[in-house]
Amino acid sequence: MAAEELTVQSHIQHHLSNAKMCSVEGEIAFNKACENAGFMTLHVDTLAWSIGLGIIFLMIFRAAAKKATTDVPGKLQCFIEMIIELVSNNVRDTFHGKSKLIAPLALTIFVWIFLMNLMDLIPVDFLPAFAGWVGSTMFGMDSHDVYMKIVPTTDINMTAGLAIGVFLLMIGYSIGMKGVVGFIKELTLQPFSSNNIFAQILLIPFNLLLELIGLFAKPFSLALRLFGNLYAGEMIFILIGVIGLWQLPLHFPWAVFHILVITLQAFVFMMLSIVYLSMASSDSH
Repeated sequence: MAAEELTVQSHIQHHLSNAKMCSVEGEIAFNKACENAGFMTLHVDTLAWSIGLGIIFLMIFRAAAKKATTDVPGKLQCFIEMIIELVSNNVRDTFHGKSKLIAPLALTIFVWIFLMNLMDLIPVDFLPAFAGWVGSTMFGMDSHDVYMKIVPTTDINMTAGLAIGVFLLMIGYSIGMKGVVGFIKELTLQPFSSNNIFAQILLIPFNLLLELIGLFAKPFSLALRLFGNLYAGEMIFILIGVIGLWQLPLHFPWAVFHILVITLQAFVFMMLSIVYLSMASSDSH
């Protein structure tokens, strides 16, 4: 019984482990050798799948743009136009500043995150088993030492990277709209204010603390919400896969429900990004 539990535990742990690459004593090392390598460890599978899906996104939209016509559109053009219209309408209703970057950024965020989330619908054992077979047959590696985590958004490093990108844009838009002095005033002179200059000076530390908490909570909320939902969904797929052939009656309804989850999470990340950038672009304070 203990051996069976250990096998199930190791199976789950294997699926939740990233393929790592690092430098140990000046030499390239992989996976288990990178456990104590620290911050400078690359998650190769996350990078490969996210970049590859980003390229696929660009190729699909480029192909649709090249074949676009004002006559009767094809199915791909109709589908792309529906996505663009959805994003455009939400940007128009939510973003109250003026920027040519927001709509393309929102479209990229939505489609790219959706494609990364979509990898969650691939059977959890398929690509990791294939990677293990390639590693054992072509490189003589033990298949249990070959890791392949195919959903980039189940890696906190990926979702944090996306959130940090939006956060830097927020800072850039705030400084661009209000200037450096205006941005500092926004952080220090609200929400508590006073007509008495000495009282206002005393309130600056409290204002700064509250505003910094609110500012840094935004990228944290973006990163953790996307990561938490996709990680939980992947965990359920792995747990369903543990039961073997009996997984099929459970796998299908959860996969159908998960289509809504992956779409909703991509949409929520896009909408929050637009809202945060709109708040950063506002000159109301």
